[in-house]
Amino acid sequence: MTSFRPRLIALDVDGTLVDGDNVMTEAVRSAVHAVRDAGIETVIATGRGVPGVIDAVDNLRFTEGYGVASNGAVTFRYDPEVELLDVVTFDASEAVRRVLEHMPEALVAVEEVGVGFRLNKPFPDNEISGQFVVEDVESLIAEPVARVVIRSAEHSRDEFTAIVKDLGLTGTNYYIGYSAWLDLAPEGVSKASGLEFLCTKLGIDRSEVLAVGDGNNDLEMIQWAGRGVAMGQAPDDVKAAADEVLGTIDEDGLAAELRRYV
Repeated sequence: MTSFRPRLIALDVDGTLVDGDNVMTEAVRSAVHAVRDAGIETVIATGRGVPGVIDAVDNLRFTEGYGVASNGAVTFRYDPEVELLDVVTFDASEAVRRVLEHMPEALVAVEEVGVGFRLNKPFPDNEISGQFVVEDVESLIAEPVARVVIRSAEHSRDEFTAIVKDLGLTGTNYYIGYSAWLDLAPEGVSKASGLEFLCTKLGIDRSEVLAVGDGNNDLEMIQWAGRGVAMGQAPDDVKAAADEVLGTIDEDGLAAELRRYV
């Protein structure tokens, strides 16, 4: 580890760069700027859509760079205008219908890449970002999409997890969040696959990548990267996959890791 120096650093947003109130501390912001100023490519890799990534880079006060959004389904450059580099879509109709058979009251959102979401009902404030249009579910799933979010206010996370796992969803990659929140992505797509695409474009080997995250959707990139580290509040399986476990978001765990490289 002492000889490791990344050429690219991939950073999750929620729980890694910012807390639950979308607040980034000056210690974290300064540490991210320090590694970037040292010449290390610094990439946002998140479940957020493109507008959510732009919110994070505005918080960082970056004006140009790369982002991996929508759990790897969307890779783009901003300078500061967004240039889409890769978008992977899939037919989510069967998976969505199966979930709604068991949770008919659930909220459903499909991503309009670079714009926002189309929804069957409004989501709670600040849970998703960008522009919103309300449509019926059949319209939402009529065409292939990059990402689907399903949210149930009627279930606990454990109840929601049990229902989703019992459905045996096929043809998709899915992630369950800290609440009753489900992200559906194309099969084989993850933050790791988005980073693989970007690293190939930039001529960077995965062994030269540092990845930091705290959620179930970070597991693949933590396993894939040359050095994968987990935030202190991450689930146990994510911690077990990591090369090291950092302090929590409240302890500025990311800042301590980044200071190793400057």
